[in-house]
Amino acid sequence: MHMKMSAFAAAGLAATSANAQDADLAQQLANPIAAIVSVPFQLNFDDKIGVTDQGARTTFNFQPVIPFKMDNGANIVTRTIVPYVWQDDVVPGTSQQGFGDVLFSAWYSKTTEGGLTWGAGPVIRFPTYSDVSTETWAAGITGIALRTNGPWTYGALANHIWNLTGTPTTPTSATFVQPFVSYSTPSAWTFSVTSESTYDWIAEEWSIPVNANIAKLVPIRGIPINWQIGAGYWAQSPNTGPDGLRVRLQAQIVLPRD
Repeated sequence: MHMKMSAFAAAGLAATSANAQDADLAQQLANPIAAIVSVPFQLNFDDKIGVTDQGARTTFNFQPVIPFKMDNGANIVTRTIVPYVWQDDVVPGTSQQGFGDVLFSAWYSKTTEGGLTWGAGPVIRFPTYSDVSTETWAAGITGIALRTNGPWTYGALANHIWNLTGTPTTPTSATFVQPFVSYSTPSAWTFSVTSESTYDWIAEEWSIPVNANIAKLVPIRGIPINWQIGAGYWAQSPNTGPDGLRVRLQAQIVLPRD
């Protein structure tokens, strides 16, 4: 009996340790520039787009995050967002689909002794020249600052990009701001609220969606996957931009770093 109880106790300790690791990883994934190799697959749906408000758009984002550790304790963290877009009636009576412009960001990131994580670096937009592309090269700067306090993670990511050509197809001067706050539980659930707002300095218009998300870290065959579902609302958008509710689904696969 004593041996059986010891085996059960050992199994319980192992399960507790695994749960604690999952909870810690779930909270780390609330950091957009965590030094973790991850591959999010994200699906977004928006509607009421275009001059007639009859358009709908579905965007599938493949956005791998790859960190590179430096000898001084800092990291270079890269994120590449590759969107594939399907849209109907955004231009009345027509449909388009294809790869949207690719956005590449890189941050030199470090965590201070006070627990503040910050990062700064370049951001580049590569046009794909598809039916859903701006057909315009753009680049700029990006920065992020965040802090973890117990189960809470909060901060903001921002960038600004300008077009790189003198006669752009799509004149570009845009500021993106993403404040975020999340709460992670010991059972590896994460609840978050964020806004992915853009100000177009040329059109002088805001696009402000507010998103609420629920995520759960559930390993599949030993591979950690952070499953997320979310809903949002367009608090403000241009006259031809999306309106009303939006939906988001995401699976974020975590890969070994070494």
